[in-house]
Amino acid sequence: MNFFRRPVFASLVLAAAVVSAAFPLAAADVAPSGTNPAAAVPLLNRSVVLSGLSGPWDIAFAPDGTMFFTEKCRGLSARRGDGSITRLFGTSGSALLAPDLVCQGQSGVHGVAVDPQFASNRTLYLYMASTLQANARTNRVLRLQLDEALATVVSRTDIVTDIVFKHQGNAHGTAGAHSGGRLRFGPDGFLYVATGDTHSGAVPQSPTLLGGKVLRVTRDGAPAPANNAPAGFDARIFTYGHRNVQGIDFRPGSGQPFIAEHGPNHNDEVTRLVAGGNGGWDPQNRPQLNCADGYCGYAGNASTMPMTDRARFPNALRPSWTNNGASEGLSPLTFLMGARWLGWNGRLAVGMLAGQRVEVLALDADGNTGSTVRAGLPAARYRALTQGPDGDLYIATDAGEIWRVTPSAAPARP
Repeated sequence: MNFFRRPVFASLVLAAAVVSAAFPLAAADVAPSGTNPAAAVPLLNRSVVLSGLSGPWDIAFAPDGTMFFTEKCRGLSARRGDGSITRLFGTSGSALLAPDLVCQGQSGVHGVAVDPQFASNRTLYLYMASTLQANARTNRVLRLQLDEALATVVSRTDIVTDIVFKHQGNAHGTAGAHSGGRLRFGPDGFLYVATGDTHSGAVPQSPTLLGGKVLRVTRDGAPAPANNAPAGFDARIFTYGHRNVQGIDFRPGSGQPFIAEHGPNHNDEVTRLVAGGNGGWDPQNRPQLNCADGYCGYAGNASTMPMTDRARFPNALRPSWTNNGASEGLSPLTFLMGARWLGWNGRLAVGMLAGQRVEVLALDADGNTGSTVRAGLPAARYRALTQGPDGDLYIATDAGEIWRVTPSAAPARP
């Protein structure tokens, strides 16, 4: 299957392995002869699959290799193996228009997820900002069913309609900020929805407002069983007390979810989630800080306004990794698996926007980070990391490109 539009090969030594457990690998995906898979470092060939896109945000694959991708202000498209592209849902030119689509600030069309039973039901899920709710914009999750040719959307059902949206700009940023937006199906068959705090002090710890949360829902948007939300909380809430979650994936083997969060002026975090857990972010007013517009998220430092406030919440979820006190726009993450990734098989790759790099984390059995290595990829604002069914890594950047990264073994020495 030819995914390329114009090849730009660059052999790069990667200090990482990036792949998603959601896609099976081919039977031929075995370690090359003459290598030690546990220690070998793969070479990477990087090719540009698409360019000239408008704010690509997420990537997902059908089992046959059809690539679905979102553009923040345009909508959802499909790219087939022959290189043809169909605009499925969104603005003018799409098979199904979305007149309620909001593109404002950081918000618009964000995450896309393929139903685990896509081969039989041809169903996708989309995270989008919308004007459908009377007198209030919201972020919401849509269920879209495609026709057999994957050329048009035959039905739209909005399954989560009440995720908070930042309606007005304030001292901390424009309207539409901190919407989160990544969608992923877990190995348990339920849909996980990552949301943001909308620069609102009260939202992350609120039991009813669906911002600063990770939701876990059925295909109809109902609460999944065993979310373990505290008493009085919306039953769709899986974890709460988050800032702006833009990455989620599941560790191969255990299925434990991990998220990536933007830090404020310090400490991006990767955190392993436990049902009912509190991420410990609480940017509400406090006497020792001067907080504009009731949001203390940028007013303090790692001690006075921590990402994970263990003083207030002793049982808060402990981060697996923090970004050495820096805030560099941690956004996508994905677990990499497959023998072709050699020594990075099973590691966790995280992409950064302002940091313009990919870090690869080696996790111990408990999910704590033992070591990190910077991937040898070009500087870019990394928006999406997704493994295709071919085992390669597909990357969306804010420069409007989608890359394909193919690992291989280093040539044997003579």
